[in-house]
Amino acid sequence: MIRVLLVDDEPLVRSGLRAILASDDDVDVVAEADDGVAAAAAVEAHHPDVVLMDVRMPRLDGITATARILQQHPGVRVLVVTTFSADDYVLDALRAGAAGFLLKRAEPERIREAVRVVARGDAVLFPDAVRRLVVAADPPRTSTHEALLGRLTDRERDVLRLLAAGRSNGEIAAELWLGVETVKTHVGNVLAKLGARDRMQAAIFAYESGFSDAVSGL
Repeated sequence: MIRVLLVDDEPLVRSGLRAILASDDDVDVVAEADDGVAAAAAVEAHHPDVVLMDVRMPRLDGITATARILQQHPGVRVLVVTTFSADDYVLDALRAGAAGFLLKRAEPERIREAVRVVARGDAVLFPDAVRRLVVAADPPRTSTHEALLGRLTDRERDVLRLLAAGRSNGEIAAELWLGVETVKTHVGNVLAKLGARDRMQAAIFAYESGFSDAVSGL
């Protein structure tokens, strides 16, 4: 059973998300919260597997709440729910460790699937949207980026390029003519060498560093 916490300052949004997830027998909405302070307390009390987190809320915003929750509960998976065009801080939430983001106008099936994806440890990665976020933020390219990229083998660079383009392990395996277990090993090595928490952070690194092969794959 996937335990879910809903965090949004709009009761109607929370009700809508609860109704969407109620149709899944393997998902249980264990609690709701209307701001980041209440969200942190709810995580302590209810131990959810997945948190659906709004960005703009009173008292404590979703970005700060995400960072606080993940620092204290690194096993929790946070999925940011956003209007995207109105939220300027989604990238900060992803950098803080959020496993991905969803648009509030997403189809119900997409929301249900996203909860399952992050619950099993993967990231909900929309490559073109993440790339646009990074480009809009215009982060500086540093010598640290180059140093970390220099630690990757040629094969690991291939894997990073496809990972950043949103490919699954199975798709990477097919494209590179490798076994899925071998790809899993390469992905693990990439994350470790880049100091990335998950695939999302590795993808963000690829865009921020100007890793041309990753960007050209989108």
